[in-house]
Amino acid sequence: MKIGDVVSVLDEDLEGMVTSCQGDVVCFKDEFGFIHRYPKKEVVPKDKSLYADMTVNKKNETVKKIVSKKHNKNHLVLDLHFEKLVDNPIEFSSFERLFIQKKKLMDTLDFCRENRLKKLEIVHGIGDGTLQQMVVRVLENQVGLEIHHMEVLKQQSGNIMVFFQ
Repeated sequence: MKIGDVVSVLDEDLEGMVTSCQGDVVCFKDEFGFIHRYPKKEVVPKDKSLYADMTVNKKNETVKKIVSKKHNKNHLVLDLHFEKLVDNPIEFSSFERLFIQKKKLMDTLDFCRENRLKKLEIVHGIGDGTLQQMVVRVLENQVGLEIHHMEVLKQQSGNIMVFFQ
C-alpha cells in the first residue's frame, strides 16, 4: 500500500485514502476528514480492477411453499345428523339425541382449539330447527369464534361455518 491508495477496513464499514504507512500500521483519512490507524493485516486495498474479470453466476432458487398439516386447505366438517353419531339411533329419546349432539359439538370445538384449526363446518341439516337453534346458542356463548350463518336463509341453510381467531 502506498500514499493515495483507497483502502477499506475488514469487518467494519470504513474506508478512506492512505495518508501514511509506518511499519505495520496504516494511517488513512475517511470521507469526513477523520484519521484512522489500523494494522496492515486489517486493511485491504479497494481496487475495482481486482474484481473486473470476475463473473457472478446466479443460481435459480426453488421456492417451496411450506403448508402446515394442521392448516391445510381442507376444513374440518362436523356432521350432527344423529344416524352418523351412534349405531342404533332408534334406541334414544329426543332429549338424549340432542344431548349427544351437543356433547359432540363441544368436543369438536375443543379439538379445533387444541389443534389450532382455523375453520370448522357444522352440518346440522334442515328440519324443524331444534338442533339448529341449539348449535347457534352454543356457538354464540363461545369466545374467539366468527360465525358465518346467513340470517336471511337461516331455515334453508343446513350448515354453519365457524372461523377460529
